[in-house]
Amino acid sequence: MTKPDGFYDALPRQPRFANLARPAAFTPLPDDWLICCSDIVDSTGLIAAGRYKTVNMIAAAVIAALQNAFEGVAFPFVFGGDGTSFAVPAAQADIARRTLVRLRNWVQQEFGITLRVAAIPLAEIRAQGLDVTVARHAVSDHADYAMFSGGGLAWAEAEMKQGRFMLADSADHTPPNLTGLSCRWNTIPARNGLILSLVMLPGPQASPARFADITAEILALTAKLARGGHPVPLEGPGMNLLPPELTLEAKLTHGSRSLWRSRLALLGSALLASLLFRRNRPTGQFDPTHYKATMSANADYRKFDDGLKMTLDCTPEIRDQITAILQRAQAAKEVRFGLHSQQEARLTCIVPSASRDDHVHFVDGSAGGYTRAAKNMGKTIGK
Repeated sequence: MTKPDGFYDALPRQPRFANLARPAAFTPLPDDWLICCSDIVDSTGLIAAGRYKTVNMIAAAVIAALQNAFEGVAFPFVFGGDGTSFAVPAAQADIARRTLVRLRNWVQQEFGITLRVAAIPLAEIRAQGLDVTVARHAVSDHADYAMFSGGGLAWAEAEMKQGRFMLADSADHTPPNLTGLSCRWNTIPARNGLILSLVMLPGPQASPARFADITAEILALTAKLARGGHPVPLEGPGMNLLPPELTLEAKLTHGSRSLWRSRLALLGSALLASLLFRRNRPTGQFDPTHYKATMSANADYRKFDDGLKMTLDCTPEIRDQITAILQRAQAAKEVRFGLHSQQEARLTCIVPSASRDDHVHFVDGSAGGYTRAAKNMGKTIGK
C-alpha cells in the first residue's frame, strides 16, 4: 500500500473535549483528500423491526474494513449509528473505494440490506463554500477519535442520500476483511435515569462563536452528571456466557469461511472470554479488570461531527435543562436539534487484539439512539 501523506498522524491529540467546541481547534484537510460516506437505506424501518444492533454493526463494519485494508494506518472517521463518514488522502483513495464497494456487496448478500456508499473529492465540497476540517480527541492515552467541522461532511452526507456521488457497482465480490469487529457485550442500563441521545447542528443564524457558546452551556450541564454522563461504567458492561448476537457477528465476519465454521469458532472464543471475565483475574497477558477499565476510557460517547453528538447517562432533570437550552436556541434559529431517550446504551467494538490497549468502542442508545434523535430534528421533543 502507498504510504499516506502524514497529515493526520501529525495532528495534535486534544484531551479536553470542551476545547473542541471552538473552530480554531480544527485544521483544514489537504486539497487532494477524498471524503467518503456510508448510510443504511431505511435504517428507521430496520430499527422499528428491532434490528438496531444490525444497523450499528454494519455502520461500524465500514471502519473495521478500512482499518484492515489500510493495514492499521490511522485515518479520520466518525461513527453515526446508522452510517459512517471518513476522509482519506489521495494515496488511499482507490483502496477506500474498492473496500466500500466490496462491503456494500457483502451486506446486500448476507443481510439483504442496502448500504449507500459515496466518495466526494474535497474540491467539490470547497466549491460549495464549505470545508472539512479535522481534529483528534484523545479519549485516553491509547485511543483517539476524529472530530469534524466546516459543514462539508454534513453536505456530503446529504448529497449521498440524494443519490449523488455514489460509487459504481463492481463485479468484485471478495468479502471484506472485518477482523476485530465484535458485538458481545450486554446492553448497559442507565444508572442516572435514562440514556439520552443528542444531535445538535448549527442553524442558519448561528455564528461559530455562538454555536460554541451553546455547546459550552450544554457541556457545563453534563459536567454535573456522574463521570460527565459517560454511559459505560468503569467495571464495564456484563457479558452473557453465550452472547445472543454471535450469529450477527458470524454473518458479517465469516468471509470466505462457511457460516457454520465461523459460528463454531466464535462460540469457542465467546465462551473463553465469558469465563475469563467471570473469573476476573489475570490470565497470562490478559487482565479482565484492566481491559474493562480501558474499554470504558476508550468509548466514543461524544463527538463533533459538523455539530455535537452525545450519548449520555442522564438524569431527567439535566435532560429537561438541556432541552430548554436547545429549544431557545432553535427558536432563535441558532441550532437544529433532536433528542431521543431510552433506558439502555449499547456498544459496538473493534478489537484488533485483546492484549493491546488501542481497542475502540462505539456507544449508541439501544432503542434508536442517534438515528432516532436525527429523525426528531426540528420537532417538539417530548419526555
